[in-house]
Amino acid sequence: MKNIILKTGTLLLAFIATTCLTFADNTTKELNIDGIKVILKTTPKEVISVRMFIEGGTANYDDKLEGIENMTLSLMIDGGTKNLSKLDFKTESEKIGTSFSAATNLDYGFISMTCIKAFWDKSWNLFADAVMNPALSKDEFTILQQQLVAGAKSNESDPDGHLALISRRNAFPNSNYRKEPNGTAESLNALTLDQVQKYYSQIIVKKRTFIVVVGNITEAEITKAIKESLAKLPQGTTTAREQQTILTEGKVFIEDRDIATNYIRGVMSAPMLNTKEGVAMRIAMNILGDRYFTELRTKRSLSYAPAAFYAQAAVFNPYSVIYISTTDPEQSMQVMVDEINKIKKEGFSEEELTDTRETFLTQYYLTLETTANQANALGVSEMAGGWEMMDNFTKDVNETTLKEVNKVFDQYSKAIVWTYLGKQGMVKQENFKQPVETKNKPY
Repeated sequence: MKNIILKTGTLLLAFIATTCLTFADNTTKELNIDGIKVILKTTPKEVISVRMFIEGGTANYDDKLEGIENMTLSLMIDGGTKNLSKLDFKTESEKIGTSFSAATNLDYGFISMTCIKAFWDKSWNLFADAVMNPALSKDEFTILQQQLVAGAKSNESDPDGHLALISRRNAFPNSNYRKEPNGTAESLNALTLDQVQKYYSQIIVKKRTFIVVVGNITEAEITKAIKESLAKLPQGTTTAREQQTILTEGKVFIEDRDIATNYIRGVMSAPMLNTKEGVAMRIAMNILGDRYFTELRTKRSLSYAPAAFYAQAAVFNPYSVIYISTTDPEQSMQVMVDEINKIKKEGFSEEELTDTRETFLTQYYLTLETTANQANALGVSEMAGGWEMMDNFTKDVNETTLKEVNKVFDQYSKAIVWTYLGKQGMVKQENFKQPVETKNKPY
């Protein structure tokens, strides 16, 4: 067994080393092509991914327009263009195996295209047509609106999806993060085609977008492609940026729902992703998640999948989350906070940090196997402070000390905003514990 473990560890280290070299090989560069920022990472892979990021996310619209960005971006890639009907667009893309997608998040949205090198020109022309000339027609708008409303209703009935939304609203009631990027059934139903068309004109401009390209593509090829298409985009205006909110007061929110299992989320503040503290906090939450698995699932069978994590989707207003679904909420929350208090008093161990570094980096680089995921990671890093942080990530993780991990966890775990979704009669206010500050810090 020992040999197996040693071999597995060696393979993991070899994988990390190889992947690190592949990623941090200085093949990434930033370009400005006729006013459009482009981050180009040239790789030998014949699969090329293009991702246009649209900055702003929930800061781009009012509460009553929740879901408008998701609606607009989805209609751009699924509703046909002024040159190709929806059916013709899909037929052309399927012929060459090119795929398109769109999504929106708290701080940004994106539309993406993945193709193979042999069909780069045809694929780029389809992508550029969707960006520059979307049909945004009434018929396709109506069909998509019905689909999105149905999806929103489904999400509202899903306890985990609903809990994620209301816990964020409870933690950040005065922030843009209170909004649901995908929209609610009510907000989506109220959207009009005219609003979507105006929103498209507002966000698809040079000052709010940038492009990330990963794959076997040269600077000359991407320059030519953009000069012949996206260079014609209007300049537009910049967008507002979400401001960081530090949670200093513990709160409790209970939504009564008669369901078999009770769902609980605690939200705490977190440092910015692009800082040394951000790396340390991600490691700290990773270790806390491992401890929860041991204490809550393995030892006490209180939950199938307890969790603790740094919410990486929140670029400008970062936060961390502790989570559990359980039939024994009182005991579960007691154990969760006891573990936090234990760490604040005693700190993590050197062994935990060493072990977590390897698994943390392995998991991280496993997510970068595809060109699409690399494009996404580069784009998010760029918004968080600079795509260069991707090249330094392994070094930053390996140089993070135990003192730094203990300190950042202590500083950002002073208040928990609890949200409970389940049988109200199973909990009391006093069950929702808060961390206790200690004088003798483990750092």
